[in-house]
Amino acid sequence: MTLNRRHLLLAPAALWLNLARPVRADDGPVKVAGVSFERRARVAGVDLLLNGTGVRAVAWFKGYAAGLYLTARAGTAAEVTAVPGPKRLQLRLLRDVSSAEFVKALRVGMPRNSPPALVPQLAERMDKLAALIAALEEVHDGDLINLDYEPARGLVFVVNGKARGEAIPGDDFYGALLRVFVGDHPSDEKLKAGLLGHAA
Repeated sequence: MTLNRRHLLLAPAALWLNLARPVRADDGPVKVAGVSFERRARVAGVDLLLNGTGVRAVAWFKGYAAGLYLTARAGTAAEVTAVPGPKRLQLRLLRDVSSAEFVKALRVGMPRNSPPALVPQLAERMDKLAALIAALEEVHDGDLINLDYEPARGLVFVVNGKARGEAIPGDDFYGALLRVFVGDHPSDEKLKAGLLGHAA
């Protein structure tokens, strides 16, 4: 076998090994817009990998940086929702924001990115999440929000380390929430690309 031919045959295997290389703790956190995201997170007793990060911005205003944690890498919205096990969407606020802005974004984005037949089934749970967010009145620069999915419980809404309200059940609801960020009609295309691990 010639050297060139052998190189071509081995290249796919080498690429796979590189992609499959586990993220080491000493790889250090990922810095985005001045804030850091750890390479790993632990939700419901399961270690998750940082899939990607991005920033939600309107014009020159940066609202928050976000990181998506999954049990396996995912590069599309369908893959993200299909990945089994716990998940985490972490938001790190970069300025003070009214909670009403978050609620509005979710109420617009969820039906835009969900199958029409599913939307009525999400309504009551969307109201519960909206109430939890609205109770904050305002989130502040530096606040840390985790939107965790625990398979046995559902969506757990955590602000600065404190769980708010009761868990909202259903992987269908959590999938609909994630599609607001990474679906076909996301709130921010660059943020979507970053969370999916693509160059924005």
